[in-house]
Amino acid sequence: MLQQYKIITDPLSGSIGLSAIFASLSLITLFLLLGVLRMKAWLAGLISLAVALVVAVVVYAMPLGQALLSASEGAAFGFFPILWIVINAIWVYNLTVTSGHFDVLRRSFERVSPDLRIQAIIIAFCFGALLEALAGFGTPVAITVVMLMALGFRPIHAASVALIANTAPVAFGALAAPVVTLATVTHGASDHPGLTLDNLGAMVGRQTPVLSIIVPLVLVAVVDGKRGVRQTWPAAVLAGVSFGAAQFVASNYISVPLTDIVASLVSAAVVVLLLRVWQPSESPDLRAETLATVGGSADATGATVGGAAAARVVDGDGDGDGDGTVAGTTGSGAPTSTAEKVAVDRPRDRPADVLRAYAPYAIIIVLFSLANLGAVKSALAKAPWTVKFQWPGLDVLTATGKPQSSMTFVLGWLPAAGTLMIIAGILTAIALGVKPAAALKAYANTWVSLRHAIVTVMAVLALAYVLNQSGQTNTLGVFFAGAGGAFVFLSSILGWIGVAVTGSDTSANALFGALQVQTATRAGLDPVLLAAANSSGGVMGKMISPQNLAIAAAAVGMAGREGEIFRKVIGWSLVLLLFMCVLVTLQSTPILGWMVVK
Repeated sequence: MLQQYKIITDPLSGSIGLSAIFASLSLITLFLLLGVLRMKAWLAGLISLAVALVVAVVVYAMPLGQALLSASEGAAFGFFPILWIVINAIWVYNLTVTSGHFDVLRRSFERVSPDLRIQAIIIAFCFGALLEALAGFGTPVAITVVMLMALGFRPIHAASVALIANTAPVAFGALAAPVVTLATVTHGASDHPGLTLDNLGAMVGRQTPVLSIIVPLVLVAVVDGKRGVRQTWPAAVLAGVSFGAAQFVASNYISVPLTDIVASLVSAAVVVLLLRVWQPSESPDLRAETLATVGGSADATGATVGGAAAARVVDGDGDGDGDGTVAGTTGSGAPTSTAEKVAVDRPRDRPADVLRAYAPYAIIIVLFSLANLGAVKSALAKAPWTVKFQWPGLDVLTATGKPQSSMTFVLGWLPAAGTLMIIAGILTAIALGVKPAAALKAYANTWVSLRHAIVTVMAVLALAYVLNQSGQTNTLGVFFAGAGGAFVFLSSILGWIGVAVTGSDTSANALFGALQVQTATRAGLDPVLLAAANSSGGVMGKMISPQNLAIAAAAVGMAGREGEIFRKVIGWSLVLLLFMCVLVTLQSTPILGWMVVK
C-alpha cells in the first residue's frame, strides 16, 4: 500500500518566501527553456516535469509513488478530455480538406472581404470565439490557425493571430466551463452570498468585454502593423465593441453558458453588415510565399494545407513584413498586386456546395447544443455515460486533512467534447461524401501530425498536477496572498500563471479560485471581484501556454520552433495582462466600483 501524503505549504523552516522560490523552479525552467533557449515545447515540458517531481520529493517530502501517480493522473487528464477534443476537432477540419470543401469555405470568407486583415477578425476572432464557446480546450486554435494558413497567412502570423484571438472568449469557453468550475471551487470557501454561477458570470462579463474591444485591433496590428490599424480600425472596433456588448448582455441578463455563442454570432453579423457599406481604402496583398494546392492536408511539416494557390507572394525587402511583390498572374497573364485581383480567377461556387462547406460547423453547433440541453446534459453526466473514480493508488490530503478533490477522475466518455467531435466527424464525412477509407486515413494522419503536441500537453498537465497535489501551487498562492490589500492588483496575475501552465482557464480556476476568495476575505476585498479576476486575468495566459503553442506550431509547420511564436505573442500577453490588472484594481475603488456585482 502506498504511503499517504498530506499537502504542506511551507516545507522550508516555515518560510513562505524560501519555499516559493523552490515552488516556482519548474515554472521558471519551463519559461526559460521556451523563451530563452528556444527548446522544443515537448522537451521543455518533460524537463520541467522532472524538476517539479524532484522538488516535490526532495523539498516537500512527497512520497515518490504519490508524486508519480499525480503526474500520471495529470497526463491522463491532458489526453482526456483536452487532447481528445483537439485531435478530433482537427480531424473534422481535415475531412473538409480531403473532400475539397475547405476551398469552398475559404472562398466564401474571401467574398465577404478579400482583405486578410478583415479575415483575421472574422475567422480568428468571431469564428474562433464560436468554436471556443462550443468546445474550448484548444479547439479554436487548432482549427482557425489552419484556416488562416489556407487563406494565405504567413505561418508566424497565422499562429500569432489565432493565439491572440483566443483570449476574450476564453472565460466563457466550452459553455462557460471555467465559470462553472469557479463557482464550484469557491462554494464554501467564504460566507459571501454572491459566489454563485450567475454572479460570478456577470462579474466576468464586466471585465472581459473591455478586453474584447482591444483584441481585434491587436490582430490587425500583428498582420499589417500601423497601416493595418489605420485602414481597418472601423471593422476592428465594431467587431470588438459588438462582441463585448453582447458578452456583457448575455452574461448578465440572458445565460452565462450561452454568452460566447451570442457574442460571436452578433459580432460576425455586425462585421458582415458593415462590409456591405464599407471596405478598407486599400487591400494590400499580404499572402504568404507558399499557398497550398487543392486537396492538401495540414501535415506535420505544414507543407500543404487546404486551398488553391492563386498567387505567390515574395517578400521584396526581406524583412518578413509581407510588403513585397506578387509573382503570380491572373488567367490572362497579367500580374496581380492586390487581394482583390488575386481572387479574380476564383470559381464561383454553387450554393449547394457552399452549404455543404458550412455543414461541418452547423453539425458541431447542433450536436453541442443538443448535448447541453438541461435534460440531456443531466442524463449524460450519470453512469454509464460518465464514470467517476479515484485515481488508483493516489492518496493525497489537503492541508486541512480532507481528501484532495483532484484525485477524482471524471471519464465522461460520451458527453466529452472530443467524443461529440468524433460523431460530428462521422456525420461530416457522410455530408461531404468522404469515403470511409479516406476518413480513416485522415484520422491516422491527424494523430501523426500532432505527435509532438500530444507529448507536450500530457507533460504540462502532469506538471500542473504535481504542482497542485504536492502543495507547490498552494505555496505560490499563499506567497501572493501575503501582499494583503495590494493583492487586488496581483490577483489577475495569479490566474494568468495558472492558465499559462495548464493551458486552461478551467484548470486555473480550479487551482486558485478558492485561494482568491480566502485571500479577499482576509484582506477585506470583494470575493466576487477577485474570483472573477482569476478567470479574466487568466485568459491572457492562454496564448503563451506550451500546449497551445505546440498545437499552433504543429498546425503551421513550425513544430520545434514554438519559441519563435512565444516571443511573438508574449509582449501582447503582458500588455493585456497589465490592462486587466489596472481594470480590476480600479473596480476595487470608488472609481469603477459601480461595475462590481452586488
